[in-house]
Amino acid sequence: MTSPLTRMTRMPHDSRNIVRNAWKAFATHDADRIAAVFTEDAEWLAPAGNATAVALEAPSHMIGREAIVHFLAEDFPRFFVRDVNVTFHEIHADGDRVIVEETMTATLANGNHYANDYCFVFELRDGLVHRVREYMDTARGHRMVFGERS
Repeated sequence: MTSPLTRMTRMPHDSRNIVRNAWKAFATHDADRIAAVFTEDAEWLAPAGNATAVALEAPSHMIGREAIVHFLAEDFPRFFVRDVNVTFHEIHADGDRVIVEETMTATLANGNHYANDYCFVFELRDGLVHRVREYMDTARGHRMVFGERS
């Protein structure tokens, strides 16, 4: 029998691996692989009016595994079309909550270069992603997607 201390120290490592594996699934754009990492009632919350949602006419709050999978497998790759690179800076875990700090760069469908810093808060349930809260510099995103405002 493992002690509570052993379980506590092991849990963050397991949570981090679950999120790392989720990112690997996202990168494939394979709907089945992506679906396998989410709970059926998963949610993904991004800032309202963020440039990606506006450009794709997509919701910033996706509810349900099917909506999230559609975005990651279909919408994301038609907007971020080439040279997509994610650089992880930190991954912090506390039980079933994992915080990821990263920078994403890509070439957009309109040819613009995209580079933005993100913070994601993943909430896990039963070893699957149940909720994702996404934070980024929305003004910077709008400038890269739509150009400078005059």
